[in-house]
This record gives sequence, C-alpha cells and structure tokens, in this order.
Amino acid sequence: MSGEWWGPAVPEAEECVIAELLVRRAGEHPGRVYAIFEDGTRWTYAETLAEAERVAAGLRGLGARPGDTVVSWLPNGPDALRVWFGVNLLGGTLVPLNTAYRGGLLEHAIRLSGARVAVVHADLASRLDEIDTGALERAVVLGNDGAPPPRRAAPAGPELLGPEALAAPAPGFRPESTPRPWDPYAVILTSGTTGPSKGVLCSYVQLAACARAAFGGRFGAEDRYMVNLPLFHAGGTIGSYAALLLGGGISLVSAFDTESFWPTVRATGTTHVTLLGVMATFLGKRPPSPRDRAHPLRHVFMIPLIEDSAAFAERFGVGVVAMFNMTEVSIPIISGADPGVPGTSGRLRPGVEARIVDEHDRPVPDGEVGELVLRTDQPWAMNSGYLGMPEATARAWRNGWFHTGDAFRTVDGEYFFVDRMGDTIRRRGENISSAEVETELLAHPSVREAAVVAVPSPYGEDDVLAVVAPVEGGTVDPAELLRFLVPRMAHFMVPRYVRVVGALPHTPTHKVEKHRLRAEGVTHDTADRERLGVVVRRDRIGGTSSDR
Repeated sequence: MSGEWWGPAVPEAEECVIAELLVRRAGEHPGRVYAIFEDGTRWTYAETLAEAERVAAGLRGLGARPGDTVVSWLPNGPDALRVWFGVNLLGGTLVPLNTAYRGGLLEHAIRLSGARVAVVHADLASRLDEIDTGALERAVVLGNDGAPPPRRAAPAGPELLGPEALAAPAPGFRPESTPRPWDPYAVILTSGTTGPSKGVLCSYVQLAACARAAFGGRFGAEDRYMVNLPLFHAGGTIGSYAALLLGGGISLVSAFDTESFWPTVRATGTTHVTLLGVMATFLGKRPPSPRDRAHPLRHVFMIPLIEDSAAFAERFGVGVVAMFNMTEVSIPIISGADPGVPGTSGRLRPGVEARIVDEHDRPVPDGEVGELVLRTDQPWAMNSGYLGMPEATARAWRNGWFHTGDAFRTVDGEYFFVDRMGDTIRRRGENISSAEVETELLAHPSVREAAVVAVPSPYGEDDVLAVVAPVEGGTVDPAELLRFLVPRMAHFMVPRYVRVVGALPHTPTHKVEKHRLRAEGVTHDTADRERLGVVVRRDRIGGTSSDR
C-alpha cells in the first residue's frame, strides 16, 4: 500500500466516491462480474450501474435530493446492494437499518435519520404502523413478489409505494452535484446492544481508508470477497466497497451459515472472507473432511483471532489476518498473514497514532490495560461524529483523540484486545476480562460458543456466569467444564455459575446480546460450582492455599 495514501492529503473524488468508481468500472470493464448472489444471479459492473441508476432516478422522482438521507431497511441481497449504490449515485447518504429493529429502537433510528424517503422489505413494513415515523413521507416496499404494498393499519405515517417506484430504466442518470470525499456515504447505526443506537457519520474517505488498510496488496481484479455480514454493518460495506475500489468482485449471502459456507465458497469462487471469531470457531469444530482444502479461499480476516488460529490456517490452507476495527474508525490495527502471536490484534498501520490511556487520558505503561484512543494523519479517515448527538461526539473525541471504549494492552508493539471497557468483571478485588474467560471456555472441545457476564455476588462485587452452547450433537457437563478451566486460569476467574443453552442470543451482526444474559441472570437450570463441589484454590506463594 502506498505511503502517499496514508499522509495528510485528502484523496480526490474519483479515488474514493462510490458513484465515480462505479461509473468508471462499468466503463472500463462492463462485462466483468461484480456480484454473485445466493440464487446464482450475477451482475456485471454494467448491470450493477444500471440497477443503481434505476434506484437513483426513482428516488429523485420521490423527492430525494443530493445530501438527503435515505433509509434502507433490507436484508442482504440484490435489493440492499442496488439501493445502497443508488442512494450514493443520487448523491444521498444511506441510512441502513438493522432488520431486527422494531418498536422504540426502530422509532429512534428513523427519527434520528431525518429521512423523508425509505426503502423497506415487505416483511418489515407493518412494523412502521407501530411507531412515530418522524419526517418519513414515502416508503417503497420491496420483496413482495410484485404484489401491491400492504395497506397501513394506521392513518398516519408514510405513503407506501410498490417496487415500480424504483424500476424504470434510467441509463446515464447522474445527479446535479457530485458527492465530495468528505461527505458521508452512510450513517451506520451502532448495534445498540446496551442502549439507544448512535448514528455514525461515515465519509467516503473513511470507507476508502478501511478498504485500503485491509485489502491493499491482498486483493485484485481476479479476486472475490464473500459478504456474509449485513450491509447495515460496517463489516458488510467495507468488503463490498473494496472490491469496487480494486476492480474485483463479491459474493453476497444473506448471512453466515456453517453448513453452506464451504459449498458457497466453491460455487462462487470466493478468495477472501471475514470471519468473526465465533464463525471461525464453528467451522473449526466441525469434523475434519478430505475436502477441507478443496476450495479457492486464500485469505481470512479473523476478528478476533481465535486461540487455535494457526491450526485453522493449516487445516483449511488459508492465510489468516488479525485486525481491530469498529464502525467509527478505519482498521487502525492489523497483522500480517499468520501473525504467530496468540491473541494479537496486530500492529498500527501507517498513518495512525494510538495511545493506551487511563480514565484521565494519561498513557499507561507498556503491558498495562487501558482504553485505546486513536487519531489519523489523514483528515476524514475516521468518523465525522454522531448524527444529531453533539454531546456524544464531544465525549468520544475529547482531548483531540477518538475514545474507542475498548480496553487494550500493548507488548512490544503488538496490540491485544482485552475487553469492552464496560465488560470487565470485578470479583474479590480483581478485574476479570470476560473475553479472556471466553477464550478458555472455547478451548474445550465440546463448547461451540460462550459468553461470560457478571451477576451479583452475595459477598459484594460480582460473580462470574458462563453461558455456553455445545457443539452440534454434543453435550456439556458443567462440572467437567469447570474442572477443565481450573488449571487454565487464575482462581478468581473460574466461573461460579455455568448455564448450558442450545444457542446464545445474537444480534444480526453476530454480536452476543450480553444484556439479555445479564437480565436473565442465574436461572433455575444454572449450575453452581459450589453446589457441584468443584473446589478452586488460591495459590499462596511461600504459604498455604485456601478454597475460594
């Protein structure tokens, strides 16, 4: 990747703005396949541009103008892709919404967006009846097999329109003004697992910085990236954009699925993919197969790096890259292929400054845990604030640094994620990282996924609750699991409680909904270590040990 890119210069529009890139790719390589969908449908660059032109012209006919926000409330698929590119071709700002939203959270998101026009899936449209839709005037309903849009039960709210509103061909459609590099291509809402979502203003420069940081030097015109994260999530948009920026292609699936993952990789010619740690764990715990290396996949971006990433790379014959990112930043930390440092998130990329600080923004010594704060040399390469939330923006950007809310430590230039600042558990005077306990739980061959949360302790502070799901066809014995953990971790980290469930609750972006686990707490089917008779002893160096 060029050192020039990471300097203080802002790239030109033709280097990063989606409309400019799409028009150029369609002109240079009209017949090259950009997108392959689950049903086998393929869009060339020329066809992708034509789909975006239809949407852009249709939205303009509905009153949307350059600079306007437009809500997209759609699952992964052709409609979500063409609406995204169409909004940006118009010169508007996409506001993609989580398809799990309903009620108060949905109302908050739509009102925050300020959008007058939305495009929604037919299965979601009725949820609009339940809320105050704010400034929304019109909603185009897609995914209803051409049937008329459902009638609203409530008289107030937006006019519902059918797919024909975005269907008319519009070859050569261009807006009256072109977006600038620092304009927001999207407002992406944070996942909101603990409270009202914030709308992150994401510029074209930020999106390009993400794409070049992850894909630069690793991806070319012959490559294809599998989009298995939602397009309302930065993890979905970055790879889709990177393929456009670098002249390659994507395979767009509705969601990650363990059973269909490798067949889809083979069928679509996928060469690159992002796997969240839980996804990699699911794949790694499947029975070995003679076809484990019979596929075109070469690069896996793994977030976070699982404990046995080297074994994963060896088994499947892929290169594994670790990284850290969040909606607000631009992949500031990334490793080389197969980093070989257990638990690392990588090292700082060029053009990024980072500090690990205490609660007063004072740097902590190397090896100690603190909050990761960031800034970049290139303007607009991180978020431009939170839409309509100046106080939240000021808090996040205090003292000239963006505060990630993530606890990290550094050792010899390697960055190690410890936990979300709010996920640290306090027990018997010790701080416990839920992520570190989860890593050890996942090392057990019978555990497919795990989450650790704090529950009230009768002795004050917290006790540790581990909620685990077994591998397919397997079972987990809480007592045996606890005995497995005892020699692997500090005495104070061993969970007091273990609950076994079929599957953990997840958001559509595959984040565990820990707030639900905390709210449920210690249920009737939760195993208690003390009642199971599993003894945990604190080692006393130079003395005796005691039961804890």
